Parts: sequence; C-alpha cells; structure tokens
Amino acid sequence: MTTTITPNVTNPSAVRVELDSPAWDELLSQITRQLAQTAAQHDRDGSFPHANFDYLQQHGLLALTVPKALGGYEASLSQTAAVIHAVARGEPSTALVLVMQYLFQLSIARNENWPAHLRERVAAEAVKDGALINALRVEPELGTPARGGLPGTIARRTPEGWRISGTKIYSTGIPRLTWLAVWARSDDADPLVGAWLVHRDTPGITVVEDWDHLGMRASGSHRVVFDDVLVPLEHAVEVAPASQPSKPDGAFYSWISVLLSTLYDGVAHAARDWFVQWAHGRVPANLGAPLSSLPRFQEGLGEVEALLFANRAVLDAAALGRTRPADQGLIKYTVTGNAIAAVQKIAELTGNPGLSRHNPLERHLRDVLCSRIHTPQNDAILTTAGKAAFAAAAAQPRSH
Repeated sequence: MTTTITPNVTNPSAVRVELDSPAWDELLSQITRQLAQTAAQHDRDGSFPHANFDYLQQHGLLALTVPKALGGYEASLSQTAAVIHAVARGEPSTALVLVMQYLFQLSIARNENWPAHLRERVAAEAVKDGALINALRVEPELGTPARGGLPGTIARRTPEGWRISGTKIYSTGIPRLTWLAVWARSDDADPLVGAWLVHRDTPGITVVEDWDHLGMRASGSHRVVFDDVLVPLEHAVEVAPASQPSKPDGAFYSWISVLLSTLYDGVAHAARDWFVQWAHGRVPANLGAPLSSLPRFQEGLGEVEALLFANRAVLDAAALGRTRPADQGLIKYTVTGNAIAAVQKIAELTGNPGLSRHNPLERHLRDVLCSRIHTPQNDAILTTAGKAAFAAAAAQPRSH
C-alpha cells in the first residue's frame, strides 16, 4: 500500500541544531540547567511545567521522533535517550511526558492501521505547535491493563460516530495534551479493544485535578472522565477483536525500556551531581576539611559511580541493539534498581541534610522510587525471566 506524504511542516520559531554536534551537546547541558531552575517549585505545589514544554518546542524537540519527511528530527534511540536523560536531570516529570510523546510519535509513524491523514495531522501538529499525545489506559476499577482484563471504558457505535464513556486515572500530561489515545472496548458481541483517538477539546471530557503523589508530582497525572464523547468512526485507530488480540512490536518495546530506564538514571545522576557539590562545600568545624576528603565519603561515591557505570553500559548496549528482545524487562529492572540504590546510598551518606526539603536530594529520592510503578513491574519481570530460564534449560539435552 502506498501512502501520500505531505510536504515538510516546519516550526518557523524553532532554533534547531544538528544532532550529535558540539552545539547539540551544549543544548542538552543547557536544557538540564534551564529545567532545574523551577523543578523544586513545581514539585512543591504540584503544578504542571508548561514553560518547560514551551522551551523544548523552541528547539523543535517535541517532534524529535517525528519522521524527517513530516518536519521532525527522526532521531535514533540513542539520540532520543540523550534528550530524555538531559531533561530528567533537570525536571523528571517533564521527561516522563516527553517519553510518552516520543514513543507515540514513533509508533504512529510505523503503524499503517492509522488512517494516513490522521498520522500526518498528529505529526504535523507536533512539529508546528508542539502538540502532545499520550495513552489513557489505567482505570479505577481495573487498574493497569498489563495485568489483564477488558477496559470498563465503552465505545458505542452510532450512525454519527463512536460515543465513548468511562473514567481514566494516571493520565500523565493531561494539562498539556492535545491528543488522547483512549483505551476502550466497543459494544460489539466480540468487542474491539484498543485505542480510540480523541482530541482534547472534544465536548464531554472532564479533568478532575486529583494528582497528589509522593513523587513525579509535576506530571499532571489527573483523573479524566469521558461522558458520551463523540469521535469519528475512523478514530478507532488501533483496535482488534478481543478474541484476536494484536501482537506486540518487539522493537518498539526496546524503546520503552530504554527511555523509561534512562529517565530514572537521569534522576540518579542529578542526585549524584548535588552530592558531589555538597560534599565539596561542607566543611565541619571539627574536621577543618571538606567531607569529600574523608575515605568514607569517597568510598560511598565510588559505590554510586559503579552503579551508574553499570547503567551506562546496559543502556548504551540496549540503545545500539546489542541486547536480546527478551531482556527488555531486565534492562528496566537493572537500571531502575541501580538508580534507586544510588540515590539511597547518597541519602545514607548525607543524613539529615539529604532529607531536608531545603535540598533537592529528598525530591530525587521520591522521584526515583516512582520507577517501580511503571509497567512491567519487578515481579512480572523476574517471573518472566525465571520462566524463560527454566524453559531454556528444559529444552537442552540432559547429560548423563
């Protein structure tokens, strides 16, 4: 099937730089510094960082994974992970919304089930206006769909289009989203299950601002209620009969594991950077020298460096396709576990100052702990890995 590609859509106000150039490296450092300036305030009051997305749009970065033919950067996984790392070191809630934007834009570009004009529209709006998209999947009664079950959100087929009703929670980025990929099921005997594309301004959508969590407080992950929301029939963009579910894209899951893991590795690096400065500047009167001169602190930082080195090795290999598709869960388990251990070690070394809200470390600790809640969770990762190892062993001929 051939698809007509529209001409490049440009954002005339964007200041774009060449990927992997010295200017690109400087931009990433600048992003971290810029976003870090307001991170504490957004965490404290739970406000959504709209200005961060305005800033990223100035450099065309909200269209990083949009194809070049549609005006985007069409960045590789390594290049995309570098942006996520830089953003997460500054303000991780922004990075979480950005991960979802990048994953969706990548998925849309590869998915021919979408009508071509919808693919091109969502991409073009990301380039020109910085329009964001994310999936709304989790529900109050069902919880995460990764554990199985059908959504309670119903899409009713009517002559004028689909009528969608239901409630979603943990709707990350909803204060800024333009497009919502709503996980629902149709009212057919063998229901269609999957994503319906809904524009944020469609009548019948209510956002209940109830997000008040321990970490990632600026992600705007509020409850969203859909009351008979009307969308065109062609907006059932990624659905399949419940009796014949679609198969997951293994290559796409490598992007998910790398980008989410990179995000929380970035949080750990932010904690490490703060600790180094703090230990250099902290000179107790009874010591007469910085804490950084003490073997205990040097050894402790060495432990942190070892954890982050392991993360870098794993993430670099995964981004270059040097890990097995079956190991995507283990990548997340290893990297996020190391990130948590690194920040916890720093908190142990710093004592009370590290847990004071006057310092950013306690925020980094709260944020990095949120890595455990993303799908797949640790129990599912380890059970899958264990089953695979037993199965592989059973398939080998026994030696006598």
